[in-house]
Amino acid sequence: MNDFIRVKIADLAVSKNDGVIITVGLGSCVGIALYDPAVKAAGLAHILLADSTMFKNQSNPAKFADTAIPLLVQQMVHLGARPSRLQAKIAGGSQLFSFENSLISVGEKNIRMVRSVLESLRIPVIGEDLGGSVGRTMKLFVPDGKVLISTVGTGEKQL
Repeated sequence: MNDFIRVKIADLAVSKNDGVIITVGLGSCVGIALYDPAVKAAGLAHILLADSTMFKNQSNPAKFADTAIPLLVQQMVHLGARPSRLQAKIAGGSQLFSFENSLISVGEKNIRMVRSVLESLRIPVIGEDLGGSVGRTMKLFVPDGKVLISTVGTGEKQL
């Protein structure tokens, strides 16, 4: 198992059976790991913003929670996954900057939209590491759906 798939900001990737999907730099962004244990299909999205309808340029659906998650599900279905078997683990949504003093921070908006979209798709969240003021790295191990979250100063933990 030495295949690493790197997911950049506003991007997503899927894989089946083997490898690790990794994303770094989860600040206010949220990483969404989906897994179907029956067929060992995995997917990871790194969303930047919550709602595509707030922006004129919607050319990259992986950028927004409301469009990235359905796209991720669709790509996983092509690998043999069934939406009814998917499980989610989510991480990120930090408030990294103190000047972000609106009522709801970008990170909190991202978390709320991710939860809302997953709920509407009936995908249960079985693990999470959200909020705070730290950046995170997220690794999704395709063979078993294990997710490791790394933060500076606290090491690695499993979701």
